[in-house]
Amino acid sequence: MGQHKEERRTTVPYTVPFAATPAREPLPVREWANRCVWTEHMLAALEIGVRGGRWHTLMDKVFAVQSLLEASQRVLDNEGAAGVDHQTTDEFARNLMKEIECLSESLQHDTYRPQAIRRTWIPKPDSDEQRPLGIPTVRDRVVQASVLQLLEPIFDVTFADRSYGFRHSRGCHHALEDVEALLAAGYVHVVDADLKSYFDTIPKDRLLDRVRAKVSDRRVLRLIQLFLEQKIMEDLAEWTPEGGTPQGAVLSPLLANIYLNPLDHEMAAAGFAMIRYADDFVILCRSREDAEAALSRVQEWVQANGLTLHPAKTRIVDARTEEFQFLGYLFRGSLRLPRKKSVEQLKDHVREKTARGRGDDLKKIVKTVNYPLRGWFAYFRHCTSTVYLPLDRWVRMRLRSILRQRAGGKGRGGGHDHRRWPNAFFEERKLLSLQTAHRTLCQSSRR
Repeated sequence: MGQHKEERRTTVPYTVPFAATPAREPLPVREWANRCVWTEHMLAALEIGVRGGRWHTLMDKVFAVQSLLEASQRVLDNEGAAGVDHQTTDEFARNLMKEIECLSESLQHDTYRPQAIRRTWIPKPDSDEQRPLGIPTVRDRVVQASVLQLLEPIFDVTFADRSYGFRHSRGCHHALEDVEALLAAGYVHVVDADLKSYFDTIPKDRLLDRVRAKVSDRRVLRLIQLFLEQKIMEDLAEWTPEGGTPQGAVLSPLLANIYLNPLDHEMAAAGFAMIRYADDFVILCRSREDAEAALSRVQEWVQANGLTLHPAKTRIVDARTEEFQFLGYLFRGSLRLPRKKSVEQLKDHVREKTARGRGDDLKKIVKTVNYPLRGWFAYFRHCTSTVYLPLDRWVRMRLRSILRQRAGGKGRGGGHDHRRWPNAFFEERKLLSLQTAHRTLCQSSRR
């Protein structure tokens, strides 16, 4: 029973602030722009501004063999499923130079045409609903990646400071740190907003107009238009959507940021602290009145720009007494908790690796279990301390159930199994303890 003494000890819940382990400072464009595309002359022009504010003669950067090779490496590293032509990334890689030369030639001579996008469906977090995911062919993903590495620097320098989604050296923890700092400063009235089917409803003509504001190369604009006009294929049905840019397409995150960029700047100019990650955003205000004014302004902008706020998922909360969710974290007063869905996803990963009939050596099983545990903790390390012990106990129960079956028993590990295989037994086999990892992080943050 002594092994549970520390677990039963009453302690004050502790949360490691995001600022205690801050994400690294965002890098300037010069540090991440692809140098096979972005020459020193172009970077200098980016910093001082180009004549008329629009970029000309860009298409040669898209179809250059070296640019396409760089783009293909990004696509191949991400792997991903095959599109409607059933070509896999491995098959593309086996004929890499031939594929790249064919793409370069077709782009150079304006004969390139993207194929239809294969549609599949994935579950939405914390919902019974599903969201559509578009899977372009590998060839189309390579061309989009070549366009992306050209356009990203042009538009990124125009993006607002509090736009964190799908940008180089920015991420979820930057946004979450910003939210927590504002809450601590008294911005406790939160507009928790949700854009309904954002990626699927962006007006294509208006989106192209926003790209044209910075790009004048007609061939590049025509290429983007071809991607926006791609057909969608699901089972045997095929159609061209009226609006939107498919989730799953390489260019879609950049295009989505371009469309919402004016909203970011309008809210900032009005004095509102809007923190956005792709189509997920919150606005933090000092008073209820400010929050209502911010929401009204967002509603007007959204309506004027052909979008829709989800009526059931858009609300104003007082963060001192009500909870809200943002980027997987649930903010409840001083507590920081993972969404229920995030915990269930972790458990699903562990279940896959801890089937009772699994015959591998326990050390090997522990090693495979540690992978999802480490990844989950890396993201949710800023949760309140009470989150981790129940998960540790659940993981050890799964492992004890395997050992129990091997010893001729049935059912879940429990009871005297805690004495047969105490916590120290799993520590010796290097099982990651979330509670111990969080305690270590707490100690480090307090120094």
